[in-house]
Amino acid sequence: MGSVTFVDETTSGERRSAGELEVEEERLALRELIRRRVLHEVEAKAEADSARQVERVVEAFGRNGLLVLVGDRQVTDLDENIVLTSGTEVTFLRLVPLVGG
Repeated sequence: MGSVTFVDETTSGERRSAGELEVEEERLALRELIRRRVLHEVEAKAEADSARQVERVVEAFGRNGLLVLVGDRQVTDLDENIVLTSGTEVTFLRLVPLVGG
């Protein structure tokens, strides 16, 4: 397949590259893509508790603290298979609660 480019973004407009990941499949469930991204980051940082890190990201997604965009389309279901082509950009948009709300 090729590489998927990850981008981290916040609602304040902060945007930074979060690296690339080689993916062989043409379709992959969002849950699995999140797992692979976290494991890739954990390996790079040599952290031991990778399962807990994956769980935290999945929980953030579940409580609407994180949006995932594949290209320009929002993915709302962790088990949805997404089509991946070489150079697909996956944006993790961290939502920040309003003050007092």
